Amino acid sequence: MNSHPVAFFDGVEDRSAAEGLVRAILWIDQDAAATAPEEDAWYDHQLVGLDVLRDGVSVGRVMRVDHFPAHDLLLVRSGEREVLVPFVKAIVPEVDPAAGFVVVTPPAGLFEELPVDADGEPTDDGSDA
Repeated sequence: MNSHPVAFFDGVEDRSAAEGLVRAILWIDQDAAATAPEEDAWYDHQLVGLDVLRDGVSVGRVMRVDHFPAHDLLLVRSGEREVLVPFVKAIVPEVDPAAGFVVVTPPAGLFEELPVDADGEPTDDGSDA
């Protein structure tokens, strides 16, 4: 799978003509009023850099958005760790680019280490065995 976008241009018929466009800057005129914004839809550049809040406390910052067939993933820098957060309504119930944050309600263990017993299984009572 190629991770780079592919575009086709009128008048660019062969490789030599395409090589002339390498490092070219592509400007696109878009009439914002012509397309109605979708509810719960954002561009990657609107998400990258947002503060990630859990229970009102910052747990990291969105560094990247990865796109997969099942759903997108937010790569969140949390301290020294990178955490992949499924970008689904159940885990990311609120996105507010204007205010600069997303709210997460992650399952236990996504942002913190869970205590484990002697067999390496998570413990129920929160104590180390």
